[in-house]
Amino acid sequence: MSLFENFTEDFLEEAAIEILQELGYEYVFAPDISCDGEYPERKDYREVFLEQRVKDALFRINRDLPAEALEDAYRQIITFNSPMLEENNRYFHKLLVEGIEVSYKEKNVIRTKRAYIIDFDDMDGKKSNNEFLVVNQFTIIENEERRPDLILFINGIPVVVIELKSASDENVGIENAYNQIQTYKRDIPSLFNYNAFCILSDGINAKAGTITSNEERFMNWRSIDGETVEPLSKPQYEVLFYGMLAKERLLDIIKNFLLFQESKEEEKDADGNKIGDKKTIIKILAAYHQYFAVKKAIEKTKEATREDGDRKIGVIWHTQGSGKSFSMVFYTAGLVRELNNPTIVVITDRNDLDDQLFSTFAKSQDILRQTPKQADVRKLTDEQKKQQAKENSKEINGLFDLLNDRESGGIIFTTIQKFKPEEGEMPALTKRKNVIIIADEAVILGLN
Repeated sequence: MSLFENFTEDFLEEAAIEILQELGYEYVFAPDISCDGEYPERKDYREVFLEQRVKDALFRINRDLPAEALEDAYRQIITFNSPMLEENNRYFHKLLVEGIEVSYKEKNVIRTKRAYIIDFDDMDGKKSNNEFLVVNQFTIIENEERRPDLILFINGIPVVVIELKSASDENVGIENAYNQIQTYKRDIPSLFNYNAFCILSDGINAKAGTITSNEERFMNWRSIDGETVEPLSKPQYEVLFYGMLAKERLLDIIKNFLLFQESKEEEKDADGNKIGDKKTIIKILAAYHQYFAVKKAIEKTKEATREDGDRKIGVIWHTQGSGKSFSMVFYTAGLVRELNNPTIVVITDRNDLDDQLFSTFAKSQDILRQTPKQADVRKLTDEQKKQQAKENSKEINGLFDLLNDRESGGIIFTTIQKFKPEEGEMPALTKRKNVIIIADEAVILGLN
């Protein structure tokens, strides 16, 4: 008997559902809740979400908001205005994570608040505000009729699509699962407006990626607890499911470990003339080593910055190509989110590295929720300050000034050379204590 003989698609589907039920997900067979099923939860096969579950969650989580505000929130959830799938996905992710701004009248006064689709304050599930559901054979008809293997819903929203293939068929592999996802994106794009990430598995292999990931960027998830890297002999779908899809872990990934980057490139006609700018959006999911490293680094930062802390956070060792720039973005976003609005100073040893890293951060403003600044000089001269005060003047930033013209907040990029004054002793750049230093490409030297 072949090692892979049991890894049929049906076996994988059953095994996946069993794991998800063990993790506390409710299981539903999709035909039962279809528009013509025994317990209908969809008006027709075009609907990709579960309307009543969405509305129930809005009411359950936002009990302080009136009905008209919740109706407004629901309208925003189902309304997309861009022809670009990536733009719609980015728009919805922002609603999901930051909440939906709604307005309503109270005692003849217009109030504005935020309504939430997911209760991220209920990560551990003690308040039972979040409903987790796994559904198989969920038929969707849009451009074509398609039926993804498994879809995970949170509060009626389809956040994860899982495509399974049989390892027992030598002609079918995980690359076929990837190609199937691309087919779904073309034929049932509405499903992916709401998608957090996708999972591919043939039983032996299992990988996760986003709607913009190419096949190579779908990555293994090799650890369940962040302490042990599981051997490849263990079925990787088990590792990924237990490691990524436990309720608290999934909510954490959705909220804190997905980022969007936007860039623009010149679009030219056949003669080479510029006809406009082409916008590109990529969505990035943290790899398992980035997730666990950043989680640990944030906890160590909290310990180091306590009143009795030693102010020494630690070192993260990255191999080349392991995504240290994105780790730094996720870490910085975590600091902004969990500490009392510190100022973050990112140090490199060369201008080219500074520019590269700054560009990565500048494209990640959605998750950072602020615009980073790049220090051009150590300290502005009086003449430079006068020039800065003029309209339409070129922005020049001094490291000293960026640090001391604020009491908190801000992300500042600088090369290490800007710490050194032109002459004399090395004075303190700032006396503030709520400053966290991130040094890129530290080198460890050994002595004989």
